[in-house]
Amino acid sequence: MTEEIVILQSRLQLVDPQDCTDNSDTLALLEALFDALVRRGPDGRYVPALAESWEMSDDARHWRFRLRPGLRFHDGTPLDAAAMRFSIARMQRPEIGATLGAPAVWGQYLGGATIAAPDPLTLTIETVEPCADLLDVLVSGYALPPHLADKADFLDHPVGSGSFHFESKTGTNEIRMLSNPDWWGGSSAEHRLIWREVPRSADRARALALGEAQVATRLSPADAATLKGTFSRHDYIDPTSIIFLLNAASGPFTDPRVRRAVNLATDRMALIEEVLGGAGSPLGGFVSRFHSGAAPEPADIEPDLEGAAKLLVEAGYGKGLTIEIDCPTRLPDEAETLTAALARQLSEVGISLKVHRVEDRVAYAEQVRDKKIHDMCVFDSSPMSTFRVLYEKIDSRVRGSWWEGYRNEEVEKLLDCSRTTVEPAAREALHRQSYEALRRDPPWLTLYHHSFVAARAGTHPDWRMRADGVLDVTTLL
Repeated sequence: MTEEIVILQSRLQLVDPQDCTDNSDTLALLEALFDALVRRGPDGRYVPALAESWEMSDDARHWRFRLRPGLRFHDGTPLDAAAMRFSIARMQRPEIGATLGAPAVWGQYLGGATIAAPDPLTLTIETVEPCADLLDVLVSGYALPPHLADKADFLDHPVGSGSFHFESKTGTNEIRMLSNPDWWGGSSAEHRLIWREVPRSADRARALALGEAQVATRLSPADAATLKGTFSRHDYIDPTSIIFLLNAASGPFTDPRVRRAVNLATDRMALIEEVLGGAGSPLGGFVSRFHSGAAPEPADIEPDLEGAAKLLVEAGYGKGLTIEIDCPTRLPDEAETLTAALARQLSEVGISLKVHRVEDRVAYAEQVRDKKIHDMCVFDSSPMSTFRVLYEKIDSRVRGSWWEGYRNEEVEKLLDCSRTTVEPAAREALHRQSYEALRRDPPWLTLYHHSFVAARAGTHPDWRMRADGVLDVTTLL
């Protein structure tokens, strides 16, 4: 008998598996259907998936992966090194991995790489530049069947090799999957996953309470508190960082004292309470506490108005400063409320805000990408990779899509060193040094993460969400 598990999410969207996305709802779907060479374990660290082992050369340019024997796609075709070579080579293409106006994210790392399959169980990758953190990219390199992946209707009936295979889709609000008895991770009793899109947190909680579903994610803490009866819950944060990008190319934020001052003047806990109703976690550095190299929250996470005012005087703004802010109407959805609350806080140190409201979110992203922001803008930072954030958003030599003029030679030297550091602990120590350097000289105004609750019917004391906020469906079996 097939056991059915109904999962409620705020969004239900199947996208190209190699799109560059950090949306936890989308990733939950993709990771049920597809596998990559490696996957994230519960703590966010990499564990074997399609590759049972791998090794990296001392120069951090040559990688060799040993695939598990006997792998197959859901349609029965072999998933061998040749298929994996196709899948990784597909990530090199200019149209793959684009997101919100940022072109070919994966091509930044795999462009020009030589990918080979010397035998059916061996895949090799030789990158142009050293990249000791290449697994941060390859974790998104889902294996796709070469004969199907580029067909126009692939997403109508996707074929992967994951723990579940696609069964059907009903409109835009329900997707059904059946357990894959041949999955490399081990077969289990037959299960059917029924994914449903329920946009409102309160509605997801209500359906769970009524027994209409067994799992619900991204519940607000307030809605989760209404659940009565036997439910297992896991409180977690969305590692996407809510920030203000600062224009360090022109205007007041070219001065590091002003960048530091706005960070000191901001009361993050007060913002979380006012804007999110308390459902958030303060962000004291440029990445979340689950990222490689992140340190515990700093002692100065509390506002320091005296210190901020002193820095502003030193920078020549003792008589006041007007900052122009670009603000979208969504993504994050609280952007306007957040900007208004921040304006009240910064006024305490003589900073006033002039707000430029932008309704077209795609146009807004293009404005940021084209480096045409005013003094600062509401944004977020989402890669679950310290290396990628440093490379794509902070390195002045790369001038990536979301880089806004910041330069820190100390951090760039540390990044160069980390790219060639093979030993994981030593590389994490280098990322920790970058983290501390960017606390001393912040590139952005860092604010908070959203807090959520995942809930599951029944008693499951060891069940939890992954560190990246993604539901791993294999933990439900």
